Amino acid sequence: MQHFISHYGYIGLFFISVLSSACLPVPSEVAFGLAGAYCTTAFTAHPQFTVLNVVIIGTIGSVVGSVIAYELGRKAGRAIVDRYGKWILLSHKDLDSSEVWFQKYGAASVFLGRLIPVVRAFISLPAGVAEMKRGRFIVLTTIGCALWVWILTELGDTAGKNQHFIKYFHDAEYPIIALIVLVLVAGVWHRWHSMKKPARHARGRD
Repeated sequence: MQHFISHYGYIGLFFISVLSSACLPVPSEVAFGLAGAYCTTAFTAHPQFTVLNVVIIGTIGSVVGSVIAYELGRKAGRAIVDRYGKWILLSHKDLDSSEVWFQKYGAASVFLGRLIPVVRAFISLPAGVAEMKRGRFIVLTTIGCALWVWILTELGDTAGKNQHFIKYFHDAEYPIIALIVLVLVAGVWHRWHSMKKPARHARGRD
């Protein structure tokens, strides 16, 4: 993620923003946090970003990804999960959780959901299935995404100015990478097996 953001700049950040809001497992927390760190000379000799530009680009990309997910939910709904869920590690249980959240909190869930990890990636689908008005969806999504991106960017910028944090980050870079890889592998393995269980149970009942 660090190399991708550093190499592709705002274009890469926009791409990551779109994917992270379009129901794909892309860690926006890491992306915007690193982008915030790249805003300060304490972290890098030649800052690539500014906080304002990161917030603008990140918000636009997040809204684009959210609208894509919304339109897919509005037009196809659960058929997408039936056909492609196993490839993107998205199950009906994920949709059920998002729909329960949407039904409980209504339109406000679109805004609140943008501030909650995991939920924020899927909340657009039930909003589309429920055929929430596009204008309201886009407004609430934009506000929620802007706040989320700003918070993460500011945290990254603040951490990037902390010399102790930078020293720790560079000293522990490879162990951190190894830990993240292990967590991701374990997470994917768990998700893959948890998604196979319903299918096995269904065949058992048949």
